[in-house]
Amino acid sequence: MSAPLVMGLTLIGSLLLGVPIAFAIGISTLITLMVGGIPIAFIAHQSFTALDSFPLMAVPYFILAGALMETGGLSKRIINVAQEAMGNITGGFGIVTILACALFAAISGSSPATVAAIGSIMIPAMVQRGYSKDFAAAVAGSGGGLGIVIPPSIPMIIYGIVGGVSIGDMFLAGFVPGFFLALLMILWIYFTSKRRGYTGTGQSFNLNRFLKAVWDAKWALFAPVLILGGIYSGIFTPTESAVIAVVYGLVVGLFIYRELSWKQIPKTLISSALVTGSVMVILGTATAFGKLVTMHQIPNMLANAMMGISDNKYVLLLLITALVLFVGTFMETLSIIIILAPLFLPVLNQLGVDPIHFGILLVVGAEIGMMTPPLGVNLFVASGISGLSIERVAKAIFPFVLVLVFGLLVMVFVPWISLVIPKLFG
Repeated sequence: MSAPLVMGLTLIGSLLLGVPIAFAIGISTLITLMVGGIPIAFIAHQSFTALDSFPLMAVPYFILAGALMETGGLSKRIINVAQEAMGNITGGFGIVTILACALFAAISGSSPATVAAIGSIMIPAMVQRGYSKDFAAAVAGSGGGLGIVIPPSIPMIIYGIVGGVSIGDMFLAGFVPGFFLALLMILWIYFTSKRRGYTGTGQSFNLNRFLKAVWDAKWALFAPVLILGGIYSGIFTPTESAVIAVVYGLVVGLFIYRELSWKQIPKTLISSALVTGSVMVILGTATAFGKLVTMHQIPNMLANAMMGISDNKYVLLLLITALVLFVGTFMETLSIIIILAPLFLPVLNQLGVDPIHFGILLVVGAEIGMMTPPLGVNLFVASGISGLSIERVAKAIFPFVLVLVFGLLVMVFVPWISLVIPKLFG
């Protein structure tokens, strides 16, 4: 039996047996090494090499920054601004949830963190305003997906490292797709709320109240300006910006808003370390797996097979998009990017597809995967906050998944959405 076949069958078999994704990838790599007669030390060497990366240091820092800002009161003030801006219209509380998720996404870089930070406040608020609990959980769960599309984004950092693409360019490319998807979700919420009778606050827009909310949230709203502005002005790198974000979140939470206490910091550090640890284990094993895939020339075989189907780049993008959506139901986001990016980038480069465009499609496809069972992380977070079963949240979020799939298909055929800002900045 050939090594590529052993690799594929072992990986699929492990996943079907319910083996955690990091261990499934590791087992598949280990067995393939044994079949091919390659020393087992290959895994350790490749994992160490993958983790010995300066850009990768941004990941744990952004995870910690998101946790500090969530605990420090920044998310609450962002919600107040969104509520004063849009809370008075039909479906206002649902729309406020999406806007708040978009704003918090520009701080955290993490989808589950965005669901937790915004959903813990907005799900009870929507239920209190007469929204069904199912719909409220679905809005927060889907809006949280913006956490990895709007920069800074942890999956974009990983894609930049794996694909050899500028992380700064990926961040620039994420703004328009992120707000495009947010707009689609807002429109769906508006028409659904109109049909179901979900009203707004009943208070007309008041400029003084809005400006007061903005002033109260000025430190929270300044966070993305500091993080992203520093990157694009050349003052610091994406990795350094993550460290700045941690220090900023700590100072604002402790000394300005005073909602973060010294007693909460150890708990925040431990929870962030657990998330970081799981990410690093996945990254290490997946990198070894990807290197083995390249050694056995699987990308070349895949390229020949795909070219046999069609040499039209849009047909291939649609096929890859369908595959990403499928594997997203049972594979973790970073694993999707680490495994699929090296597989498909060489093929798409031959056809003239911009790697930044493909990166955005990959990230958005992975975002949708976070909302689909059985491995939809956003579903678990929304379920925990709302107290609903995973099945009920999954059923309620399905229309939002369809809306996001529609947005993804639009982006496949309109690369401008992904590339307009990077090209504008040269």
